[in-house]
Amino acid sequence: MIDLTMMEERLKHGVERARQQNIVIPTYAQQKDPTKAPGKIKADLKNIGLWDIASQNLFRITWKNEPKAKGGSYGGVNYIEFPSSLTGVPARIIALVGKWFPTGAHKVGAAFSCLVPRLVTGQFDPTTQKAVWPSTGNYCRGGAYDSALLACESIAILPEGMSKERFEWLEKIAGETIKTPGSESNVKEIFDKCKELRASGQDLMIFNQFEEFGNYLWHYEVTGHAMEEVLEKELGKGTYRGLASSTGSAGTIACGDYMKQVFPASKVAASEALQCPTLLENGFGAHRIEGIGDKHVPWIHNLKSTDMVVAIDDNAVVNLARLFNEPAGRKHLVKSGVPEAIVNQLDLLGFSGISNVLSCIKMAKYYDLGPDDVLLTVLTDSMELYGSRLKEMHAEVGEYTELNAAADQARYLLGERTDNLLELSEQDRRRIHNLKYFTWVEQQGKTYEEILAQWHDPDYWTGVQRQAPEIDALIEQFNARVGLLN
Repeated sequence: MIDLTMMEERLKHGVERARQQNIVIPTYAQQKDPTKAPGKIKADLKNIGLWDIASQNLFRITWKNEPKAKGGSYGGVNYIEFPSSLTGVPARIIALVGKWFPTGAHKVGAAFSCLVPRLVTGQFDPTTQKAVWPSTGNYCRGGAYDSALLACESIAILPEGMSKERFEWLEKIAGETIKTPGSESNVKEIFDKCKELRASGQDLMIFNQFEEFGNYLWHYEVTGHAMEEVLEKELGKGTYRGLASSTGSAGTIACGDYMKQVFPASKVAASEALQCPTLLENGFGAHRIEGIGDKHVPWIHNLKSTDMVVAIDDNAVVNLARLFNEPAGRKHLVKSGVPEAIVNQLDLLGFSGISNVLSCIKMAKYYDLGPDDVLLTVLTDSMELYGSRLKEMHAEVGEYTELNAAADQARYLLGERTDNLLELSEQDRRRIHNLKYFTWVEQQGKTYEEILAQWHDPDYWTGVQRQAPEIDALIEQFNARVGLLN
């Protein structure tokens, strides 16, 4: 459960800071339906850029922003459907688009959901404490951004091997940026830095996305409902078969818990990198699919709801990034029959988005899905955060030609296979769940009893799911005390 213990004296400080900084906080209900935002907020947003450091942009933490860089209003859920001419499978693959969040990634929502419950209960005091955001990429960006909007200091932690764009932006937003050794696979080094910070004597609150149930709740509540709305619009007489999501912090995949409650027969596939097959093979290694840190099982991953594990070759991801974005690649895709309107939108897929789509293709082939079957996934960010990677590949392997494009399409897209995939039995689920012990009990201070509760207590996960209305009530009380909506 998310701790909602009230701390009145510290809460007074948060209320005063919000009043000084003109801050109104949105509820989960308003993030699901942003048309419920206060009229003044919606009027202000007409003159505010999507990435601007303006408190009104808290109300752009939603899947329903108008897809424009400045002055956008709200519409339906942003999503894209990939045709069979691109995927090579008859099944319909639909993906929610994360680019149109502030910071260009949906992690800003998960970070919000970790920070705000602590703020509106008084557990976090923005006048004295720094918010620490350990991450493999986008989460610390979202946390630093939310901290800036909520007028509190922040420390962003991420591996030194992440893309240049992330660091350049954080230098302008975060109070401090700490680079840990390695790449997206090196989560243990991030945890070690958190331990060091706890012992430093600073007044900090660490929002560890891998164990924070606010991360889980935001995706269950907001992303889950967004997926349901897309299906209401698109499903027709078809059948929803399931979704695929890279595990990462196991936040996004929590939307599968919601979708399974609405569609009990649907499947949830957890995706990871073949070069670091933690769930699939209890393995280790390093990979290039940025943002999906591994070598452990996140505390907030509900393995009871996971039906399949798939591993994606990072060579497929980086080469498809070139196919989707290089002029020669796009030209070849159009010549091969992919609609130009779709090709022109392929920059909406960042590295993990490409991996998620490949995971859906594996699911579609494994289950032999047809044209009336629908799979869902998420594009967590876009190529806007990976432009430097294309330049690096140019320098490393040279110009991208149409011959390269044809080879990459045939090998990595149309040639995607059902190897490196496991449909989970109950024993498989329990095996993966039990891996939590080595990280969370031996290293991070959790208890063996709670691991058992996660597996055996049916109320463990549904208890968190039921907290959204209670947190919304606390947000509304906080806003009322701030007094800006009167």
